[in-house]
Amino acid sequence: MSETARLTKLPNGVRIASMEMPHMKTVSVGIWEAVGGRHEPLALCGISHFLEHLMFKGTARRNARKITETVEGLGGYLNAFTTEDHTCYYAKAGAAHLPVLCDVLSDMILHSQFAPAEIERERDVIREEILMVHDNPGQYIEELLSEALWPDHPLGRPLTGTAKSIAGLTREKFFAFKEKHYTGKTTLVTVAGAAAHERVLECMGPALETLPAGNIPRFEKSNHELSAKRGGVRRPWIKTAKEDIEQTHLALGFHAFGRKDERRYALKLLSVILGENMSSRLFQKLRERHGICYSVQNSVVSLEDAGALTIFAGLEPSKLEKAICLTMQELDRIATKAPSRAELRKAQDYTIGQTVMGLESTSNQMTWMGESLLSFGKVIDPHEVEPRLLAVTPEEVRTVAEFCLQPSRLGVAVAGPTPDAEKISAWLGK
Repeated sequence: MSETARLTKLPNGVRIASMEMPHMKTVSVGIWEAVGGRHEPLALCGISHFLEHLMFKGTARRNARKITETVEGLGGYLNAFTTEDHTCYYAKAGAAHLPVLCDVLSDMILHSQFAPAEIERERDVIREEILMVHDNPGQYIEELLSEALWPDHPLGRPLTGTAKSIAGLTREKFFAFKEKHYTGKTTLVTVAGAAAHERVLECMGPALETLPAGNIPRFEKSNHELSAKRGGVRRPWIKTAKEDIEQTHLALGFHAFGRKDERRYALKLLSVILGENMSSRLFQKLRERHGICYSVQNSVVSLEDAGALTIFAGLEPSKLEKAICLTMQELDRIATKAPSRAELRKAQDYTIGQTVMGLESTSNQMTWMGESLLSFGKVIDPHEVEPRLLAVTPEEVRTVAEFCLQPSRLGVAVAGPTPDAEKISAWLGK
């Protein structure tokens, strides 16, 4: 990729980054706020996500329908998402429509009115969303795993909030939360596509320079060592949910380290080797050789001060014990014996290839810049990542596996027609 990101910081702290891709016909625009679920006190659990919904419900210039019609009427799309540590509002359309996308997004951020009737309607929508998650064990298992990994901590709470917490959120609380957290120092704009940086500044700068500078929000730091202790003994936290469904959903999570740790490259490759594609160890073992499940998937959670290696699988309830035992055996194997150089090289090539292919999209370029700036304070050049990945040795992968894949770092979630936690605990030790 020959493109280079450009970055401008406004006097109030707002950062505007762009990646000009002149060969593209579209442009993707994102406004990011450095606040998410982990910044919420218990009484406001779910407010970041609720606020994200309300941003689409009307400003002084546009009602809810007009907001979406303005973008969709151009052949584009408009959406948003909330995570543990940030919220993103984004849109994509033909490159000629950059001014409209910027105007709609900045209007939402600056001038949303939070009409009482809209708040109550959206409160009902979010209640339905919470119920929908609970009815979808593939999604619900993720919430259970977070609770197992970070009990009694903001990271262990659902991003949607609970029925109780969202019932207590008022219009005054939304305005207060937005005023405190949507400020110059927390706001970031990323644009990728057929748009020059100067044009991006013209379209977005005048609106966002009106934001007060504000402060960076603080959060409660993670301490997995404390959360792993029960009765003075370190053992896995196990969360189970009895569900009247055909499959049992299994999730394992191991505490890792923060996203700035130099071992993150080895951790990513460990995840790929274990279960991020069809040629991975767990996929080959659990599905191809034993026919235990349809799919098994690894991923890495990466936060400022914390991280996790996660494994998800869905299977018949009668096969749960075998799945757990085989998985733990494979984890023990990679923690005691380094992968071959050939296996590691395949994981390196896969990771690099997936990154290169993904960044051919303006949407993914926009997301890459946003996550880079929020995580590291600069746009990471993908060309910098490739040699770091290729420099990882088999022994470094094994060392990271040995460090992470310990019982004291393990959280387990099981949903479905499941046995009790004591049986699961015994299978983990086999």
